[in-house]
Order: sequence, then C-alpha cells, then structure tokens
Amino acid sequence: MRYLHTMVRVKDLDASLDFYCNIFGLTEFRRMDSEKGRFTLVFLAARDDLDRARGEMAPCLELTYNWDTEDYAGGRNFGHLAYEVDDIYAICQKLVDHGVIINRPPRDGHMAFVRSPDGISIEILQKGESLAPAEPWLSMPNTGAW
Repeated sequence: MRYLHTMVRVKDLDASLDFYCNIFGLTEFRRMDSEKGRFTLVFLAARDDLDRARGEMAPCLELTYNWDTEDYAGGRNFGHLAYEVDDIYAICQKLVDHGVIINRPPRDGHMAFVRSPDGISIEILQKGESLAPAEPWLSMPNTGAW
C-alpha cells in the first residue's frame, strides 16, 4: 500500500493557490478542468516531493474547486485520503471480513471508497491497470456517502 494524496475542496481557487503556493511554499504540478463535472483539480507538492509527485502523482495535495458555489460547513471541505494498493479486491475483501462497509465498491476494478470509524472517507485505487470486473463487487450497490 502507498499513500497518494489528500483532497480538500476550496471555495476560492485563486486565494487557495496564493496561500498554498506563494505563502506556504507548495508547487502546482498538474491541473485538470472538467467541463462536464464542472470542477477543477489542482495537484500540489512540497519541494522535496516534487520530482516524485510529477512522476508518480504522489505524495501530494489535491485542491478541488467546484465551479458552482457552495459553502463548506462542518469540515465538508476535507475530501478524502487516497491509497494505492496491489490488489483492490483483496483489500476490499479484508475490509468486509472485518465489518467495514464498502461505500463505493470497486465495480470497475480500479476505485473504491470506505469510511474510517470517525467518518473519514478513504479512496482505494488499484495500482497499475484496473483489474477485470468481478463479483461480488460488480453487482454491489453504493452504500451511504463517501
């Protein structure tokens, strides 16, 4: 397992970039705009992590700017932790065996979401190519929120 990123939602992208980059010292190394999803993702890394982050997309901070205005009350601006795993089906089965609810099953063989006992959303991503879709994950519905 390898730590990938932490995602936080930001209300004012310019103000956030000024803080994280100009004041705090992180560097923007990737940006993605989604017209369909109406959001922008900006990936930042610390100076000593920058070369690795550029090549591996980790470790980094992901700023998510939703184009439609929203006030993030009650910590809603914190998005999720993300980890890359060798076998997404094996880790999800281990979690299920220990009573953890899979909120977003890995139907695509690539991505799943669970929550910690404190409600922190954790994204699990398959390392490399997605695994072939397989049961029970393929037909498992989403549960709750992530």
